[in-house]
This record gives sequence, structure tokens and C-alpha cells, in this order.
Amino acid sequence: MMSARFPVSLRTLTWLLAFSLVGWTLSRLPLGDMLQVVGTLRVSQWCLWFVLNALILGLLTARWRMLTAAMALSCTLWQLFRVRQAGQFISFVTPGPQFGGEPLQVYWLWRRFGLPGHAAFLAVGLDRFFELWVNFAILLLAVLMLVTSLSVSSAIESTSVAAVNWITIAVLLAGLLLLMMGLGWLLWRQPQRLRHWIDRLARRWQDNPRLRDLDAHWSHLHGLLQEVVAKQRPALETALVLSLLAWAGMIFELWLLLEFVGVEIDLAGFVLLFTVLRLAFLLPLPGGIGSMEAALFWGFQALTLPLPAAAGLILLMRLRDVTVLLIGAGALPGLNVIPGTRSDKDVDQ
Repeated sequence: MMSARFPVSLRTLTWLLAFSLVGWTLSRLPLGDMLQVVGTLRVSQWCLWFVLNALILGLLTARWRMLTAAMALSCTLWQLFRVRQAGQFISFVTPGPQFGGEPLQVYWLWRRFGLPGHAAFLAVGLDRFFELWVNFAILLLAVLMLVTSLSVSSAIESTSVAAVNWITIAVLLAGLLLLMMGLGWLLWRQPQRLRHWIDRLARRWQDNPRLRDLDAHWSHLHGLLQEVVAKQRPALETALVLSLLAWAGMIFELWLLLEFVGVEIDLAGFVLLFTVLRLAFLLPLPGGIGSMEAALFWGFQALTLPLPAAAGLILLMRLRDVTVLLIGAGALPGLNVIPGTRSDKDVDQ
């Protein structure tokens, strides 16, 4: 598990920083109005919000199912949902909410559901590639929209917003996208270069019996990737469409929550809030704890929006996160592998 390798002192410092940010932000918000804002929501609004989030999770799982089907793997949608949410739970509680649960997802696919090691690794890798690439692409588009909106919007007049170097952020995001595409191209077209780099990294463990067959695993992985890219283009395109639909749902959810807390906002202001929220989740804090609250507080102040609405929005977003975390935590016990017992694959057969 990635979190187990993270230095204890640094991990503790990260959590202290996260909760310090939360405390600092909440101390500046009218917490007395928080429950009042949320308490005005109708049952129909709660149901709509629940259905929307269920749809988003379903789209993301369906994307992974599409990718595994393109690899001729026999995972069911329910199995992938369990592995995905359990991995998301691990990622959430490790520093940096974008990563952390992937090694366990590979392990569960391999040990619990009987996938070959190289196939499990590629299945997780492809899913994460689609998720991160689309994430950075949409964020880059939002930053570029924000750059063009700053000069024409009457809603964004804060000097703190103008002081942010949005062009630099756009360049960094474009660089990340190009880097991911370059690594993907190398893995597809020039795998030997990446193989030499991995050899140098793994030199100290070259006597490990699990690494003696690394060449065979690497060859199988590259061959499977070549087959997917060459013969499963429609499946890859569908996976991209599912990613975009899921992100459309996330964007709509933010707009919906702003409606719930009674915030009227123009397009430029909405793009600003969306951008700072997504950037906050890229910071190396577990679950964006502290960074998300601080980003919303800063964004509402910059847009001169009512702070009670910011407090209500934070509460709603964290209620959603806790619900998703509980789903992931509930999936963990069923994924534990007990020697001598049958896996889900055996039961299905």
C-alpha cells in the first residue's frame, strides 16, 4: 500500500496541515447558517442529487468495463465497481487524492478475480490514463476560458484573481497532457526505452523471484496494449465519451449545488469556482481536505458571494465525499483474499 511507504512524520504533518486549513477556513465562515442553508433543501432535491452522483459513478465504472472488455477480460460491472470504489477510498485517505489505491486495485484484480498480472496492471493503467488525461484536458479548457473571461467579466474584479498567473497554470497543464501522451506513445511504439528505464529502477531488486519474469510480463503487457489499440478503437472512443459524460455530470453537479444554496452566478464566475476547486484537488493533501474548503472560501470572497452559501456548499460536498467513502470502505472487506477460499470468479463459475 502506497500510504504504508509514506514517511510517518511527513504523513502526520500532511494531515495536520489539512485539518489546520479546514479549521482556518471554517473559523471565517458563518457556521451558524450552514445547517440552515442545507435544511432548506427539499426531498426532491436530495433525490435528484443522489441520482446524479449514482449516474456519475455508473458512467466511470462503465468506462472501466468498456476498457476491460476491449482487453477480453471477464470482469463484471459489479466487480469493477467494488474494486474502483475501494481503490478510491485508499486514494482519498492518502496524501494526494489522485493516487494511492492503484497498487491494491491491480492486486485485487489479479488475486481476487484471477486476472493475469500484466492484464490487471494494464486495466488499471488504462482507466487511470483516461481519467487523468480527461481531468487535465477539461481543467486546461477551464483555465483558458478563465483567461479570456477575466478581461470581459464584470463578476470577476478581485485583485486576488487577477494576481494569479493563469497562463503559467495553463502551460503546466498542457505540459502534463503532452507528457502523458508522450509516455503513452513510448509504451505503444517504443516500449524498449521504458523497459531500460524500469530496469535501472529495479536493479537493486533484480534477485527477487517475482522480478525474474519481468521481461515476459512486459512483453505480454505490450502485446496486449498493441492489440487493444489496433483492434479496439471503437471501444477506446466509447470510453472517452463515457469519461466526458461523467465530467459533464460533475460540472452539472456543481451548478446544481450552487442552485441548492441559492447562489446566482454568471459563466465566468462559475468557471472560476470550478477551476479553483479542481486545482485544489491536485494539491498533495488527503482528499483535498483543507484545500477544497480554502479554495471555496477564496472563490466566494473573490466573487463577493454570500459566505453562508459557501458554508452550505462545503457541507454538501463533504456529505457527498463521506457517502462515497463509506461505499468504498464497505467494499474493502469483500475484496480481502483469504488463503484456501474461493474467489468471486470461482463462485461465478
